[in-house]
Amino acid sequence: MTIASINPATDETTRIYEEMPAAAVGRVIEAAHGAFLQWRRTSFAERAERLRAAARLLRERRRDYAELMTREMGKVLAGGLAEVDKCALVCDFYAEHAAAFLAPEPVATGASRSFVAFEPLGVVLAVMPWNFPFWQVFRFAAPALSAGNAGVLKHASNVPGCALAIEEVLRDAGLPEGLFRALLIPSKEVDRAIEHPRVVAVTLTGSTPAGRAVAAKAGSLLKKTVLELGGSDPYLILDDADLDQAVATCVESRLINSGQSCIAAKRFLVPRRLAADVERRFVAAMRAKVVGDPMREGTDVGPLARRDLRDQLHAQVEASRRAGARCLLGGELPEGPGAFYPPTVLAGVGPGMPAYDEELFGPVAALIAVDGEEDAIRVANDSVFGLGAAVFTRDASRGEAVARRLEAGSCFVNDLVRSDPRLPFGGIKESGYGRELGSFGIREFVNVKTVYVK
Repeated sequence: MTIASINPATDETTRIYEEMPAAAVGRVIEAAHGAFLQWRRTSFAERAERLRAAARLLRERRRDYAELMTREMGKVLAGGLAEVDKCALVCDFYAEHAAAFLAPEPVATGASRSFVAFEPLGVVLAVMPWNFPFWQVFRFAAPALSAGNAGVLKHASNVPGCALAIEEVLRDAGLPEGLFRALLIPSKEVDRAIEHPRVVAVTLTGSTPAGRAVAAKAGSLLKKTVLELGGSDPYLILDDADLDQAVATCVESRLINSGQSCIAAKRFLVPRRLAADVERRFVAAMRAKVVGDPMREGTDVGPLARRDLRDQLHAQVEASRRAGARCLLGGELPEGPGAFYPPTVLAGVGPGMPAYDEELFGPVAALIAVDGEEDAIRVANDSVFGLGAAVFTRDASRGEAVARRLEAGSCFVNDLVRSDPRLPFGGIKESGYGRELGSFGIREFVNVKTVYVK
């Protein structure tokens, strides 16, 4: 069997890859375990040296890797360059801080000495998505490898070149042979990989259904999981917000990665008396964005990653319109090649519509009128998701108080939600569990061991 890499801007097949046979997958996982037995004995300083080497290589090759992302999943080139830079940053971050994050912690007890140690687990399987094909992987790999683990990557099937490029970077940085490998396998083979006795844990970033399936399989085998799943992030524009700043930030967040981000703004909650004004501002800001060739400088919105994803998004827009939403901009399938979808603004969105209840993975903004702050908090929390949220107000204390009441893993005030190596990242409810990044992320895949000396 083969895997095709298809350029979503042109519909052209750019390369064909051979799938990895099942027997080869087993050998790769065994080799990763063997490399882990060596790697776990290295010092934090040795691991840091390798991660800093990976960061240097990423910066040297940033243009090549950004163009690879653009060809495979349609990312605007400027976004790809920024993504590679962020991957280098997370490598440097854990090179600097891993030793402190995992230093033994003394605890006063009746023993002559007692402490908590943090020790690596072994081979971690990463099941990763296509939307940030480098960052999602390095967000896992940098802390997991710094902690002394090994990794095997089952990447999304439309970005096989990115998977192999990441393996190349880490190999060229001097990691032990086989410590981190990409598995070019279809999704139906993930269960078999989880079942391998050398795989001790699984991390997945993806859809809620995919998270449920992986969690069920891993749970049946008593293997730990960390899940970062979908989101329908609410952005609350309060009645005292700076509307120029709020709308500009909301539109920027909605169109990150052409709208294909779990933590992109999805639902915009606006006081009813300001709704007409915000609608006009939203339409003007979204209309000004340039849709086109993702390789071209100045393009704001490229294609969606696949045509089937574009068609699914359009079906959600159409269903929302039939249920009563007003389409103020966009909402029409363009002619010609590629998986393009126009920036779209839906107003009058309410319960029972896909734009209210579901995640819309593309450049579609859902405007929801609310009756004051309490109603905004109620509507924001009226979701099965709980990944990110943002609040806009001229009163920072008010914004912080509202943020504390929102059901989400990350809440930002007067800024768009983003991941940061220094801060924990993850969700609640159907957006998953566990955390990546920061000190919390590196401790997800370690044995938290009590040592008690009488």
